[in-house]
Amino acid sequence: MSVKATAIKLKRQSRILEVSFDNNEQYSLSCEFLRVNSPSAEVQQHGNPILVTHKKMVNITKVEPVGHYAVKLVFDDGHDSGIYSWELLLDMGRNQAEIWQRYLARLRAEKGSREPLIDIVAKYTP
Repeated sequence: MSVKATAIKLKRQSRILEVSFDNNEQYSLSCEFLRVNSPSAEVQQHGNPILVTHKKMVNITKVEPVGHYAVKLVFDDGHDSGIYSWELLLDMGRNQAEIWQRYLARLRAEKGSREPLIDIVAKYTP
C-alpha cells in the first residue's frame, strides 16, 4: 500500500513540520528530529549512522518537492542532501517517540549535546 502526503506545512516559529497523509494520519515533526535523523548518505553512512549533535535550534528554510513521492528539506545549517519519502515521513511520525528516545540514549552514551554551538570571537593580545 502506497501512502501519499496530502499537505505539508512548515511552522518556522515553532520549528515544526506538519505532514498530513491520504490515510488521514497527521504528524508534527520537529526540525531537530528531522535533521538528526536525516536519510542522507552523509548522516546514514551506509548503515552506520553518525551521531548528529548541536541541532536543538535548527530550522528548515525550504521544502522542495521531489517527484510525487518525497520532499527535500533544506536546513538553516546548510544540510540539504536528505530526501524524505512519504513512507519515511509516515514511519517517522508513527515511531517518533521510540526514534527520539533512541537518539537521546545515544546522545547520553556518547556525551553529545543538543545545544547549539556558540560562536566565540577570540582576541589575542601580544
